[in-house]
Amino acid sequence: MDSDSRQLQILGFARTRGRVEVLGLADELGVAAETIRRDLRLLADRRLVKRVHGGAIPLESAAFESSLDYRSRVDLAQKHRIAAAAADLLHGAETIYLDEGFTPRLIAEKLADRELTVVTSSLLAAEVLADSAGITVLLLGGRMRGRTLATVDHWALRMLGELVIDLAYLGTNGVSVEHGLTTPDPAVAAVKGLAVERSNRRILVAADSKFGMSSFCRFAEISDFEALVTGEELPPVTAQNFEALGPAVIRA
Repeated sequence: MDSDSRQLQILGFARTRGRVEVLGLADELGVAAETIRRDLRLLADRRLVKRVHGGAIPLESAAFESSLDYRSRVDLAQKHRIAAAAADLLHGAETIYLDEGFTPRLIAEKLADRELTVVTSSLLAAEVLADSAGITVLLLGGRMRGRTLATVDHWALRMLGELVIDLAYLGTNGVSVEHGLTTPDPAVAAVKGLAVERSNRRILVAADSKFGMSSFCRFAEISDFEALVTGEELPPVTAQNFEALGPAVIRA
């Protein structure tokens, strides 16, 4: 197998499995570990994967966005800690926005016993809260994205644009000092950006792997948020760099 074909196969494995390991790939593809390391370096240089200890994870782009199944398997323990810490920041809010994605779904679980009005584009979050006696769910209409089970486009924007929301919990595909908060899909960016505009307070929930990353469409600035809630895995020096732009960084 030539190097280009091997790198395409490695990228496919990363996107399907969520993570690839150097030694496992070397055994599976019948090449030396150093060959795999070189392949991963080249893929990382092309911003297709991110190197992590012992292997790599896929980077999201306009051409690739991870599925909910992938998100529910990667950084799972960290995401549960993030959701619990984020739920503790409610601070009397009566109306909240819950973004699409797996971590906002976990936040929904944490808030299910509260008395709230919850606006969401996420069918998963709405389902979690459907039987909660104290919560009124307003599900944004629109085109459903099968990959994330969330609504987008002008129906969602029209409904969201008529609301004033106390607190928004938002996720992101990438957050960087240079580019702020980004996501691969323009339709998703439009909903996220309007949620930022229509909310009085905003909290970002993002695993440490999202920091330093950027995607196709910017939807918010870091300074728009009062807090960035992530995992304790985020290096303290990185947290300080983001705190210098305004928000508190909470490492759960």
